Amino acid sequence: MNKSTLRVVDIVEGTSVDGPGLRTSIYLAGCDHHCPGCHNPSTWPHDAGKDMTYEEILKIIDYNNFDVTFSGGDPLYQAQSLLPLLQMLKKAGRGIWCYTGFTFEQISAHPEMNKLLQYIDVLVDGPYISEFRKPGLLFRGSSNQRLIDVSKSLSSNKIIEWTRDN
Repeated sequence: MNKSTLRVVDIVEGTSVDGPGLRTSIYLAGCDHHCPGCHNPSTWPHDAGKDMTYEEILKIIDYNNFDVTFSGGDPLYQAQSLLPLLQMLKKAGRGIWCYTGFTFEQISAHPEMNKLLQYIDVLVDGPYISEFRKPGLLFRGSSNQRLIDVSKSLSSNKIIEWTRDN
């Protein structure tokens, strides 16, 4: 994989389960969290799926004209390659959600992953923990995961959770 491609397992167009409204969800390859009960274990191998250029991905996003969610796997394992695409999407005015098994605190302390935060609107953080599974949770699988309003959290230096009212 080079810097102008991402390893993509799937792109789901017009989904409503990975954030508010209809969205284009991009499932990236690679996850070392290996959460027991994960609903996407086929995305764990870092070589799963196929390389896609930014242009190929943007063509699908632009065709659908929806906001975007990154999931996986864990998109942050491709942080360096993901950054330019996030910059392009934000410049185009797209809303961006990102699911990760890392916590906001871990991401903030990581030099490469930290750079992504300024482009992500909502971060769904933390590993899936089956003991904390609660059917009906909004946009997440287990109650330990947080829906973080990244911009508000960065500006206030504390975690501000996203709600539908934000």
